Amino acid sequence: MIRAPAFWDRPPEAPGMLARALAPLGALTAVVTARRVARAGQGLRIAGVRVICLGNLTVGGAGKTPATIALAALLAARGRRVAIISRGHGGRLAGPIAVDPRRHTAADVGDEPLMLAGHAPVFVGRDRAAALRLAAAAGAEAVLMDDGFQNPAVAKDLSILVVDAARGFGNGRCLPAGPLREPVAAGMARADLVLSVGGPEAQAALGARWGAALAGRARIAAHLATLRTGFDWEGARLFAFAGIARPERFFESLRALGADLRGTVALPDHAPLGAALMARLGREAGAAGARLVTTEKDAVRLPQALRPEVLVLPVRLCLEDPAPLEARLAALGL
Repeated sequence: MIRAPAFWDRPPEAPGMLARALAPLGALTAVVTARRVARAGQGLRIAGVRVICLGNLTVGGAGKTPATIALAALLAARGRRVAIISRGHGGRLAGPIAVDPRRHTAADVGDEPLMLAGHAPVFVGRDRAAALRLAAAAGAEAVLMDDGFQNPAVAKDLSILVVDAARGFGNGRCLPAGPLREPVAAGMARADLVLSVGGPEAQAALGARWGAALAGRARIAAHLATLRTGFDWEGARLFAFAGIARPERFFESLRALGADLRGTVALPDHAPLGAALMARLGREAGAAGARLVTTEKDAVRLPQALRPEVLVLPVRLCLEDPAPLEARLAALGL
């Protein structure tokens, strides 16, 4: 995946010349997406199965995967049979297929579905409706749709818009003039809840810049917290690498834990972690007297033989106040 250009994150009131030059193409993106979501009324609905979509308006990471894990845990704690459906980005299998971590690799089903399969049954399919049918046949009563906010193939009972509080909606322009898949106003009109992910400063900045757009939508603040693993990150000499949408956020998390980062390598999102690349990273880490460390999503793409040699920083999403979400779930009978 190509890295997001810097002008995408400029202020909406000063997007820059390139964003303005690309505005006609952005307008075309908005029209195409609007036509697509207009077919949402034709989406598949299965009796006895509630579909909860976790999506975003921007390309790149916003926190959907940790949000999906958190919601799966919440539903399981409420005694619900939960499953996850995903397109399986980066995987070769078109599906629909149930993800089996014992025999599938990230190359088969995608790194995010493989990671999610450690938390709930996951069904991958380019055809989301077919994946939903498979999940329902397996006994799911609550299905989490990982991404798919703009996908009309499945009818949603609850649509949660996940927002990176630090980034917000970038310059407010649609692709390629900005990071948006559709205009903010259009997306907000279909959102039942907004889940903003970030620390207090980021949350405040999101409200200051995008408060008008967020008005009228229930908003839940959340942040990512490191799981306790028994490893002492304070002072640990580490060489970090990550192939996620925002690798710098991972590096910042390690520094916040007190780690001594001797080197960092930012890879493209979903980048393959082949033997040659890992050998190079291993040499650089060794020369720096450090241990390799990566994210959970990257870890599932590692060659099996190398996994014991690479540290993993696990994080989980913590909801500041889950009451609005719990009320929505209760209204759906969940």
